[in-house]
Formats: sequence, C-alpha cells, structure tokens
Amino acid sequence: MTRAADAPEIVLRNDGFCPVCYAPSRFTARDAWLRDHYRCDRCGSIPRERALMTVLERSFPQWRELSIHESSPGLPSSGRLSRECRSYEATHFFPGAPLGAVEQGFRNEDLTRQTFDDESFDLVITQDLMEHVLDPEAAFREIARTLRPGGAHLFTTPVVPELATSERRARERDGAIEYLADPEYHSNPIDEAGSLVTIHWGQDIGAIVTRSSGLLTTVHVLRDRGLGIDGSFLEVLVSRKVG
Repeated sequence: MTRAADAPEIVLRNDGFCPVCYAPSRFTARDAWLRDHYRCDRCGSIPRERALMTVLERSFPQWRELSIHESSPGLPSSGRLSRECRSYEATHFFPGAPLGAVEQGFRNEDLTRQTFDDESFDLVITQDLMEHVLDPEAAFREIARTLRPGGAHLFTTPVVPELATSERRARERDGAIEYLADPEYHSNPIDEAGSLVTIHWGQDIGAIVTRSSGLLTTVHVLRDRGLGIDGSFLEVLVSRKVG
C-alpha cells in the first residue's frame, strides 16, 4: 500500500496515556513542530494542554471540587474541565459588548478589568493567552484579586529561553494600539483574524507576575512521551496567592 501523495509523513508516533482524555491513547505527529502537531489520536489534544492537565492533577488533585475560571477556552482540555468540575466558569472577551453579559454562550470578561467579585475562584486557568494581553500587569492584578487565599493561576505561555527580559511588541496608548515590533498573530477560537502577540515573555516573567500582583510563581517543565508531552515552550506556570 502506498501513502497518499498529500498525506504528510509521520514524524513521531507512540502509545501512552493522555492526561486530557484520561485514557490510554496513541500520540502522532506529522510535523516536526511538536508543540502544535503532536496530537492525541483520541481527543486531538496537543502537548501544552496535556502538560497543564498533568500539573493540575499533581498540584490540585481535588480540582473537580474547586471553583475554576478559565479565560478563552477552546481546546479539548477545556471540555474536560467543563464536564468534570462542579463549579467551572468559562469566559471570552468580546470587545464592544457589555462586560459581565452573556455573548455567544460565554460570559464577556476583559481579563484586565473583570466584573467578578473579589476572591471568587480557587483557580484561574489561561492557555496561551497571556502573550496576547495588551496590559498583562493589569491582568495579573485582576487574576490575583479574583483568587481566594491559597488559590492559583495555572497558565501556559511561550517563554523564550534566550530572553532574559521580556520583549513588548504592542501596547495600548490613548485608546489605540501602538506597535513596538512588526505585528505577529496567533490563532483565536472566536476571531478568524487571530490574536495579536503583545509580548515575548522572557526569563523575568515570574518577577513581573510578583511585582504586578503579589502572586508567587513556580515554573514546571515537563517532558514525557508516555504522556504525550514533548516539544518547545511547554512550561506550565503556577502563580499562587499566599494567605
């Protein structure tokens, strides 16, 4: 049997256990960029969300009983969180719509100026979102405000190992976006135009989180093909609210 001319070759394939669909599975990559292409054959998850779910299970094994806010969901892991967590709140940001209102089935929340009460959640989860926020310091402050004492922000975001200092690429000034570098966009589950990359995070990300919010950050670096976790930029950051 010959391979179809338009079918990409398999770069990597192995059996293992998927932390997202939480079942034995096979992981397959048809592109060398494993971060986006090393997928679970059962649920379609990618490595960074499998890393996040692994850290969640290990650090907060009782997560199903906690109150969780996930901003900008859209991956298979979000589906599992919504199904299994008793108190799960999913939000997206729809510019121009009233904050706190329901839009397209989701509560509309700007991460930098949320309408949630203080200490509303045990956990806040964001997946590859913090590199798209125009004012990340304000977002970290608001996340800390909405967390209960002892709570945490679990998140993934690309952290560039060569960067000692984070590099701003865009910011808001006088109601408009000021571009500090050539515009770069990533995919967005609710906007075909994509999401503007506002910052390349460097090794100072933990210090920035603490300085802006008081949260203390631990960086988890996982590599385990048995769990389908391999590739670049797979750090999972856990920023805890002491108290």
